[in-house]
Amino acid sequence: MARSTWQRWLPAGAVVALVAGTVAVTSQAGAVDLPDRSPQDVLALLLAQDVRAYSGSFETSADLGLPVPGDLDLGPGGPEMGDAAGAVAPEGGEAAQEVLSALELLTGDNTGRVFVGAQGARFQHTDGLAERNVVVTEEDVWFYDSETNAATHLVLPELPAGEHPEPTGTLPVPEELAATAVEALEPSTELTVGQHERVAGRDAYTLTLTPRAEETLVGGVTIAVDGETGFPLGVTVTARDQAEPALQAQYTDIDFSEPDADLFDFAAPAGASVEEEVLELPADGGTHAAPDHHTPGTTPPGDVLGEGWATVLAVPDVELPDDPLLEELTEPVDGGRLLSTALLSVLLTDDGRLLVGAVTPTHLQDLAGR
Repeated sequence: MARSTWQRWLPAGAVVALVAGTVAVTSQAGAVDLPDRSPQDVLALLLAQDVRAYSGSFETSADLGLPVPGDLDLGPGGPEMGDAAGAVAPEGGEAAQEVLSALELLTGDNTGRVFVGAQGARFQHTDGLAERNVVVTEEDVWFYDSETNAATHLVLPELPAGEHPEPTGTLPVPEELAATAVEALEPSTELTVGQHERVAGRDAYTLTLTPRAEETLVGGVTIAVDGETGFPLGVTVTARDQAEPALQAQYTDIDFSEPDADLFDFAAPAGASVEEEVLELPADGGTHAAPDHHTPGTTPPGDVLGEGWATVLAVPDVELPDDPLLEELTEPVDGGRLLSTALLSVLLTDDGRLLVGAVTPTHLQDLAGR
């Protein structure tokens, strides 16, 4: 897919979905009648869950401590942060607006609905009277923003017989993130089960993952595991040395029946501007796996350093935009510029590398200097 398409719709779809994947555990009135289970048993219940169809509403909030400048405004049509007024970014305005839209979604409260079924997946994010939609089927993908009445339609290539993508793999909704986190990070994590909770009208276990790695910024992750199905009803993510959650959201209702197929039959409203792209399979039909090495004389796309909670992604040869927003969001450090939040550190080195991880800034700088 063209990079410009993903960049344009990142705030509207992917970032929202990512935030929606961190779901809070909240207590509700009423007794919870569940048999006691060990942390290992709850973990097994979570990983064994096999829910294929569901729909639900959720609420999210995020407090990552992002260093968003309070006096930055991108002019007419651009998102305003705080009480900003009047300072218009002279260049790179469109890209900067996308960044600030994403930051707004990562620093405030949001609501939405998600539908997953045999016919596809649909994500809806609501913001006041506006709504953003991402609809995925085996044939196509739609991105639509009601505020701008603009849509992007991606027509997917026809796969060989017997090869069909899983619609649920396109959106990192709560159950995917929870399963991935537990399965990948359990060896470096202490597991405990807390008081049972009532979440989205269902009885749930509370499985808490506490990192053992000193380098990580994550203080803990608590997952609400449905006592009947094992479905992750919610997750709370806290930053180290902070009392309030850094990321939280919650399903306020959930239904495990098959959604109406009409929900995935999307068409842009009358008068909407539509950009269409037809994607094609690579020459080999996508049947050959990528090699685990790179061509001599070229640079690999990136390296994964460390493991578990201390994992860091290092990407070489990054071309940074000449945009004043970059200086506003980062601070100068020895060897580059740093973006530091409660849960994530990003280091842009002077020699063109990008290091990202849920680790301390000091750990990123140490890795960059090796």
